[in-house]
Order: sequence, then C-alpha cells, then structure tokens
Amino acid sequence: MAPGTGSTVQSVQTVTGPLPVASVRGPVLAHEHLIVDLRRAGDQDAALLPTMHGAHVTAELASLRDAFALALVIELTCRGMGGDPRVLARISDRSGVAVLAATGWYHEPFHPPEVSAADPDRLTMTLIREIEQGIMDTAIRPGVIGEVGSHGERPSPAEERVLTAAAHAALTTGLSVATHTHLGVGGPAQLDVLTATGLPAHRISIGHQDLLQAPAVHRELAASGAYVAFDTIGKEHYATDTTRLRLLLALLEAGHADRVLLSGDISRHTYLRAEGGQGYGHLFRSFLPRLRAAGVDDDLIDLMTRRNPIRFLTNNRPTTAAPDNPSPSRAGQQVSAVNWPGRQAR
Repeated sequence: MAPGTGSTVQSVQTVTGPLPVASVRGPVLAHEHLIVDLRRAGDQDAALLPTMHGAHVTAELASLRDAFALALVIELTCRGMGGDPRVLARISDRSGVAVLAATGWYHEPFHPPEVSAADPDRLTMTLIREIEQGIMDTAIRPGVIGEVGSHGERPSPAEERVLTAAAHAALTTGLSVATHTHLGVGGPAQLDVLTATGLPAHRISIGHQDLLQAPAVHRELAASGAYVAFDTIGKEHYATDTTRLRLLLALLEAGHADRVLLSGDISRHTYLRAEGGQGYGHLFRSFLPRLRAAGVDDDLIDLMTRRNPIRFLTNNRPTTAAPDNPSPSRAGQQVSAVNWPGRQAR
C-alpha cells in the first residue's frame, strides 16, 4: 500500500526495508548526501566517495544517533549524481541510523545522457521501474523522488521534462517529490510544473529556500501547502545562519511551522567534521540552540525536525497529522512576540 493512503501501520521505504513511522522517535535530516560525486573541472571537492569518506560519514551519523537520537536521513543523491544504494545500506547498518534513498534527476548541468534522449513518458517509466524494482541493479527501493532540479527562475525544457516525470511517477507510486533550486530561485515555477500534473502541493518540498531572502515567496509556497526546505543550514559561504534564522522565524511568525523542513545538505568532503567542516550535526549543535534562544519551544522543533518530514514522506495533509501538531495559528503565536536578531530588517 502506498504511504499515506489509509494503512493502519504506516511506513517509509529505507535502504534496509520498510520502517514504521511510529518507530521514528528522534529527528530526521530532511536533505543530505552520504555518497555523491559532482566533481567537474575546477571543482574536485564536490564529492563524498565511499572508499575515501565513507568511514567518516558513518562515524558522524553514529555519533549523532548517540548524542541527539538521530533517527532517519533522507538521502537525495539521485540518478547521475554518483550514488550507490549498496553503500547507503552499509552506512545505515554500521551507524544504526535509518537511511532513505532517492531517485530522479538533478538540474540540467548534471543530467546524464538518458535525459536528453527521452520524453516525459519514458522518463516516468524509468522512475517507476526504479521505485518498484530497485535502484540500479539492486533490490533496494527509493523512498522519495528527488532532488529534482532546476537552475533559474523557470526550468529549462529538459528540467521541465524531469519535473513532469517526477510528478507522474509520484502520482503512480505514492512517493513524494523533493526539489533542488539553484540558490533558492525558481521554487514557484517548479511548484507550477509539478502541480499541473495533479500532484498535490503537500507532497512537494521546495529545496534550498534558506538561500533566498524573499519571505513573501516562502509564505506563498507554504500557503500553497508545499513544504519549504531550509536545508543548507551551516553553509555560511552561501548565506549566514543569522540570515537563515531571521527568515525562518519570519515564516514561523506567519503561522507556517507545519510547512518547514530542516537540514544541512552536506555534499562535499570538506564539509565533514573530520576535515574541519560543520558536519551533519551542525543543525543540532548550533542552529537549533539559536532557535531555542529566540523563543522557539521544543514542541515546534520536534514538529520541524520529525513530524513534518514524516508527514511529507507519507503524504499526509496537515489536517490528518497527529493530534499533537500545533495549528498554524498556534505556531505563529509561539514566536510572534520574540525579539530575534535582525527582526526589524525583514
């Protein structure tokens, strides 16, 4: 049975098999990479290679399981990005952290040749086959479609084809769709393409919105029902966490805590703690304490880091979420009176 369709025991598909959502007691990282290879001329650091970095990745996840009860990682390395589900299964087994794999196509500069030669129907069938039978030559099935990308205000023709295919595959299989926007730009256009197929907005997460200093866009996406991913937390060379904090608190104040997903998008080996980077735990060690200091309580943090990603993966609307989920109005009231850094600058 597809997720979110009324089964009494809901589960998500991980690299080691179905995981009952009731067993996810700790936080979820909503957008990460544990193995990826996006190297090209002039950028040889854009990789996490199993032979060179797998042990460090595994150790980091295990330490976060012990320190912060990390329960699940949504791993969004898709077709053409150098992924391997067998490696993800080993990392999951050895770290004790559940890992959910993805399928789809990234933005156009990284499209494999299969994209240029195919129409949306053929691309859709490729995704459905992988979702139903397994990724590559394995029986390991993905649990989400993403990170499906574009790199401008509007998707290119090739990007529109892969977004359309992702939506059709989602409608057929019951999976949800997570996107990549280049520097946060183009989310509304992605949403238009995806929902034009009939895919409901609450089954879509628009990525990298913490890189876009446009609170009105964030509110527009959230009001549509889509998830707004603040998923590059700690990448200070793109935007400061102070800016992310201001943008996130504005979205919470507007009443949209139930639309937020949080993560760090570790996508190159220099981000690993072993190499002096912020690591997968930056969200827990640095950003969430700052949120708490700004007046966000633990219930809202649990909503953003656990209940929201589970609801996104299982296709549940906010009205069908667990009774302990705060309403949007309550979520806004939690922080509306707080004076956080930069509040007046919105």
